[in-house]
Amino acid sequence: MGAQTQEIELKITADKLHDTVYIEKQLRAKAKAKTADQLRYKLIKRSIDARKGRPKYVMRYLVSLRHQPQTDADKLRVSFQNVKEKQQVIIVGAGPAGYFAALECLELGMCPIVLERGKDVRARRRDLKAIQQDGVVNPDSNYCFGEGGAGTYSDGKLYTRSKKRGHILKTLRLLVDHGAQEDILVDAHPHIGSNKLPQIISRIRETIEKHGGEVHFETKVVDFLMASGSCEGVVTASGKHWKAPAVILATGHSARDIFELLYEKGVYIEAKPFAVGVRVEHPQQLIDEIQYKQSPREQNLPASSYSLVTQVQDVGVFSFCMCPGGLIVPAATAPGEIVVNGMSLSRRDSAYANSGIVTAVSVEELEKEGYDGVFSCLDFQRDVEQLLFENGDGSQRAPAQNLVDFVNGADMLDLPDTSYIPGIYRAPLHEMLPPFIYARLREGLVAFSRRMKGFYSDEAKVVAVESRTSSPVRIPRDRETCVHTEINGLYPCGEGAGYAGGILSAAMDGQRVAKAVYEKIK
Repeated sequence: MGAQTQEIELKITADKLHDTVYIEKQLRAKAKAKTADQLRYKLIKRSIDARKGRPKYVMRYLVSLRHQPQTDADKLRVSFQNVKEKQQVIIVGAGPAGYFAALECLELGMCPIVLERGKDVRARRRDLKAIQQDGVVNPDSNYCFGEGGAGTYSDGKLYTRSKKRGHILKTLRLLVDHGAQEDILVDAHPHIGSNKLPQIISRIRETIEKHGGEVHFETKVVDFLMASGSCEGVVTASGKHWKAPAVILATGHSARDIFELLYEKGVYIEAKPFAVGVRVEHPQQLIDEIQYKQSPREQNLPASSYSLVTQVQDVGVFSFCMCPGGLIVPAATAPGEIVVNGMSLSRRDSAYANSGIVTAVSVEELEKEGYDGVFSCLDFQRDVEQLLFENGDGSQRAPAQNLVDFVNGADMLDLPDTSYIPGIYRAPLHEMLPPFIYARLREGLVAFSRRMKGFYSDEAKVVAVESRTSSPVRIPRDRETCVHTEINGLYPCGEGAGYAGGILSAAMDGQRVAKAVYEKIK
């Protein structure tokens, strides 16, 4: 940062958010600019501080008295090569890990061949409608499978705990280059919205194909070509053999058939801890009252959110994928199971706020419950989902309970309205969930209610089951080369391999694995 450039922080109320005259006056005073013409500035970070008093935006600007300042994101531009005749790399899965691995291949000069079991984003919508309105689950095209993966239709939150800011910026820059608003480059908790993501995903596909890569939909991998401890390609349901020196496996956290296929082929995999719980849904106005201490909230303030975590008997209970102004959606990937998840549109203007409230589940704990082997966590996950379905009416209506009843272990109060389109029915979730899961969730909710006065309310309801928080299986890989620990040429990647948790971290893992492939075969 040059001598004439500095960072300046302003704290402003929501009514001043778009008041450029006011903002420039404050920046001029802090930068000691003599005239308005002398001031050049650019917003580089924006967050909200609602801890005390009236909520304020915390705005950090890059300010110069000489030239228009450029941020790291401004300087970052990615160029792609024409890879039509280049070395091919097979990528299984067109979610964020798979698509960003493909973009990295274009940059490095490798030809990505993306094989996706589901449909493109446009065709996929018809199958989502079938789940919502008719309760029909297509095992290959649903809220988890299809172009863009689970993230496309589950909110588009872009938060990660990764500290590698350069990697984060590159991923965000690519999203902006493909149609996302530039706000995601500056917001502390960037968000795109499930109504905006499909167009962005389509443009990424267009970039892949324009530069010589390939994307094949409704192309399900049913076998791996193995020889002498190496993976040399895959076989798809049509019987076609696809061969390449590297197979990037980016199938997502719900591709149970892939985990089972790997096990059958003798590929080493292992059980992985994950989390199980429920979706808790409140009126958004109630969460605004708790967080902002105002109702209705001021114009220019977004729907408020929360992040909660506690320990119950030394085991974590925490909020997961909180969706302010959002909707609860059915996330089953096979007939005969109930799974719920959350999403928000870009405006986050639903009357409801929902969040997963889940508890960690360990491999050792499940052994005591009678589950063992590499599929112990997966089997437990599936059993819970199927049990809740079997107690229903054979549709995607989800069992639900008033939050007060859930905490008290009763079933007396009526259910508030819900955003969940298939519908809910009143059920004694305190009896239906595994006892050790319910006990921890109950204690966790009691702790959260002390922290957020008003959270414990009969206006809220609990909807079950939130069970796809992460993969229940890990596909081990070498820390440096990213190749499977025992199978050369096989590169586990993203959430499904157990190395990411969310859109942004999965995308960055895809980039990392593609670089590792390049280093191996260049």
